[in-house]
Amino acid sequence: MSAGTSKIRVQDLSKVFGSAPELALGRLASDLDKDAIFEQTGSVVAVADVSFAVGQGEIFVVMGLSGSGKSTLVRCINRLIEPSAGALWIDDEDVLALDREQLRQLRLRKVAMVFQHFALFPHRTVCENVEFGLKIRGVAPDERRERALAALDMVGLRAWADVAPSTLSGGMQQRVGLARALAVDPEVLLMDEPFSALDPLIRRDMQQELIELQRRLKMTIIFITHDLHEALTIGDQIAIMKDGRFVQVGSPEEIVAAPADPYVASFTQDVDRSRVITAQRIMRPAATIDEAALSAPSALAGLGTDAGAIFVIDRDDRPVGVLLAGDLGPKADPAASVRRDVPSAGRATLLCDLLETCARGLPIAVLDEGRLAGVVHPRDVLMELARDSQGHRPGGRATPEASHA
Repeated sequence: MSAGTSKIRVQDLSKVFGSAPELALGRLASDLDKDAIFEQTGSVVAVADVSFAVGQGEIFVVMGLSGSGKSTLVRCINRLIEPSAGALWIDDEDVLALDREQLRQLRLRKVAMVFQHFALFPHRTVCENVEFGLKIRGVAPDERRERALAALDMVGLRAWADVAPSTLSGGMQQRVGLARALAVDPEVLLMDEPFSALDPLIRRDMQQELIELQRRLKMTIIFITHDLHEALTIGDQIAIMKDGRFVQVGSPEEIVAAPADPYVASFTQDVDRSRVITAQRIMRPAATIDEAALSAPSALAGLGTDAGAIFVIDRDDRPVGVLLAGDLGPKADPAASVRRDVPSAGRATLLCDLLETCARGLPIAVLDEGRLAGVVHPRDVLMELARDSQGHRPGGRATPEASHA
């Protein structure tokens, strides 16, 4: 089966630990939960019928509490743990059909992994640690060193190439582990809680460094974490995992703005929504009038459709001004009443970056390559930020917008 545009495709993947995996899989097909299956079979379902796809160059984050199955899942991708059922493709290659040598080549040439614990060789220098995967490939010593130094350059550690790993801090050692994975030029990078042992400030630096590396190298990354803030920081898509299953998969904005159930909402309740939700999510269609067709009747008609604001646009759909109901009386000249200082934002502008603009009290034009795509009203920004993690306003029920999000 073709993976299409997906770099990685997983379908109905399950992993059972225990002496009766087939019996446990049968119970799983009957929709029994993890605890009931263990009581009946003595086997533990670590991953249960998980399906997802990861696009080329995407960071896909799997987030869950300890015991949710996330580390087992990522190890099934490169078959460090053999799945009990399901299917898995990287590009068009059926990973579960590979023999031992084919699997070895996949790990050497296409898929690299970074673990939570650095697993560096204490008797080798930093550079020799980074060279290790290339040495296994049979790369000549001079080329090995050159590529290892280039990888150390990427993580800012070239100057430490010839020292022992024990002389480095924990954050620096994790950079060495990342450089070792990068040195083999992988297409897919699997990362199992790689930053969880680091101090908060170092962890934040490593997150930003990973984002920059991914932008430059366009690797496809599956990243495992138990920290929602980390997931929101680095993920293009996030999967929330519980008891071996995916509870919700979506963009960071979707996870925060529209949690699928109370379990997901419990993770998002302390998130600063203003730093996740974008203008695109809350924008509305904008009422418009062609600049060349300004007249009192047409302007007044437009003001009646969009909360008292109508954007004046040029022939290329670019906003050149805005008319407000309070500025346009029955005898006023519409052209003279147009406000030319139109506040604007992009679709991806975060709400935290709109707060100062909202203070002006004017509707905000949302632009897509300069053209008017929609409008955000200041009150909508404040209403969105006032919602709790389940879409409720203070003292009220879920808003209609939240229930349809």
